[in-house]
Amino acid sequence: MNGTGIQAGSSPQKPSGHAPGWLFASAFSHPGGYPSLATAALIAWEWWQRERDIFATFDVMHYRPKERPNAVRVLHEKTGEETWFPLFDESGVPFYSELMSELDAIKRERIGGLMLRRDWGERAPWPTWPTPDEVDLTHMSRKVKEVIRAAGLRNELTFTSFRHGGFTDSADAGLSDAEMRAAGRHKSAKVLPTYAKRTMKQVEAGAKKRRAMRTQEREE
Repeated sequence: MNGTGIQAGSSPQKPSGHAPGWLFASAFSHPGGYPSLATAALIAWEWWQRERDIFATFDVMHYRPKERPNAVRVLHEKTGEETWFPLFDESGVPFYSELMSELDAIKRERIGGLMLRRDWGERAPWPTWPTPDEVDLTHMSRKVKEVIRAAGLRNELTFTSFRHGGFTDSADAGLSDAEMRAAGRHKSAKVLPTYAKRTMKQVEAGAKKRRAMRTQEREE
């Protein structure tokens, strides 16, 4: 990912990959890193998808399908729900330009199947399936730790930290509880205290706030 970087921060409860979104995943895209993990990290950051769903569920057909070419379908197996994220605002300006450029490039090469695969050999999926219902992400987790250590980042960071960092970024951007619930598909009031009807308009409003914060930070 061109022009990206990473800035490690902290959370009082869980390690956070907290950094401006456009700087997020360079630890995985530098020489010796893994571009597919960089893309996965940005998905976790931007769309709050869990690692199991990013690596074992996210299909090429979920991204800009013919029936919704300006949106992406984000599944949440844990809660049994899904979110459609708009990719452009009403003026046609993309919300996630760097992430979309990566996914557009992948989609041009593949008709279907898992979006993210290993970066070498036969491009096998990152997970393995010891049984049809069991997803093993051990190899992915080891590679993530390998790159984190090589980049000199805090050792307690894991792939899950990137999703938590995205939540922190959203809170910093001023997303309301309703907007965060709409994007994250949280069922439990313990996660976010206020319940609200989840709509694509709320997801779009949240994306605008996060983009505005990035623009301001770039200009400072």
